[in-house]
Amino acid sequence: MKKYIPNSLTLCRLVLVPIFVWMIFFAPFEFHYFWATIIFILASITDYFDGLLARRLQVTTNFGKLMDPLADKILVSAALIALTLPDINLITVPVVIIILIREIIITFFRYYLASRKIIVPARILGKIKTVLQLTGIITALVYRSYLTFFPNLLNDFHQFYLESGFKTYFWMVAIITVISGLDVVIHFGKARKE
Repeated sequence: MKKYIPNSLTLCRLVLVPIFVWMIFFAPFEFHYFWATIIFILASITDYFDGLLARRLQVTTNFGKLMDPLADKILVSAALIALTLPDINLITVPVVIIILIREIIITFFRYYLASRKIIVPARILGKIKTVLQLTGIITALVYRSYLTFFPNLLNDFHQFYLESGFKTYFWMVAIITVISGLDVVIHFGKARKE
């Protein structure tokens, strides 16, 4: 029974992804950013625990290998795109394009190698990249939710300062994301030579 828990958490995250997308883009009520933030945090928690439990219980399945990273990519991509919306505007479009192109290329690269029975293990830079992305997204969503509840608490100067900080942060994340992608390719090349 325990071996099904990681996959159950992955399934839970897959269910949360379309709910998050609907909540962030289409929900008609006032505090939808707040609820989207809660859903994103819950989905991120399931991501942490399904990986942790899979390692501790020593259970890996083809479903988990395929769907776990796919669910993560969709969730993060939707959140990054949402943060470019004029109503939020905490990340610039070029940053999202850079991150998404990297994620698409590395995802197809990994799936191609997996089809040839070659497994490229997760690299430390990739883990750092994921932590930085999730931290930035959650902080940005919390900030936007905060403005929904207290729209007049920050003056224009403070808002401009904070929002410029978010945009700078995500540019740094984009650079680290690209570097981590190059690290995967370089590591694979070295492994093949050895």
